[in-house]
Amino acid sequence: MRVIKNVLGAVFMVYALIVFAATMLVVYIPIWLISLLPEPHRARALHRAFRLWMGVYMPLVFCPVFRKGKKNFKKGEQYVVVINHNSLADIPVSSPWIPGPNKTLAKMEMSRIPLFGMIYRTGSILVDRKKEGSRRESISKMQETLDMGIHLCLYPEGTRNKTDEPIQPFFDGAFLTAIKAQKPVMPCLIFNTGKILPHNKKFWARPMPIGIHFLEPVLTAGLTSSDVTGLKERVHKTMEEYYLAHNNVL
Repeated sequence: MRVIKNVLGAVFMVYALIVFAATMLVVYIPIWLISLLPEPHRARALHRAFRLWMGVYMPLVFCPVFRKGKKNFKKGEQYVVVINHNSLADIPVSSPWIPGPNKTLAKMEMSRIPLFGMIYRTGSILVDRKKEGSRRESISKMQETLDMGIHLCLYPEGTRNKTDEPIQPFFDGAFLTAIKAQKPVMPCLIFNTGKILPHNKKFWARPMPIGIHFLEPVLTAGLTSSDVTGLKERVHKTMEEYYLAHNNVL
């Protein structure tokens, strides 16, 4: 039985990769043209393109996305959206399903992948974590992104969760950025992506529905840098409790 399961998981992985490559080639030239636009027009057009692309791709690989909490976004307001991170499957779910254009902080290494790298660069704020100057520049770019009327999409755990904990401890960056910009933090939970692409299996995946839930925003008006720890812990507790309560609902 285990052998059959492993074979089926590998076959599905091949299928998902083929469909991803095929759909990426369809949207590649439109996204390349969008990459030539100045901001914030680029981010707005790119969000529509990503949403269309993933809106087709995810059902094709039998992983429909169900969104809750869109009402928590107020028109004209920008948010620092903080999301739990369980697998690479989080990426095609997070940015497209956030209501409105957004940018994410992303590793420089991924931008060097042929073809996909161009798409990755166009929608991201790139950072080389090994270079202090790159980290400082990314902080400035995140502030500029919010000033342009674009949401930030950040993973405060810093890396994929490969532990037994529901959510790993958070780093300060997302919360310091929100406080400096005096923008609300929007907690967001993604469900089932860790089951679709388990971190302890190589070249294996399975189809499942995905949930992305936006919780009530946490205001930062009046907070200062001395409040970062309290804000971070409050958001972490809220997200962890919600995740534990809803993880087996879908």
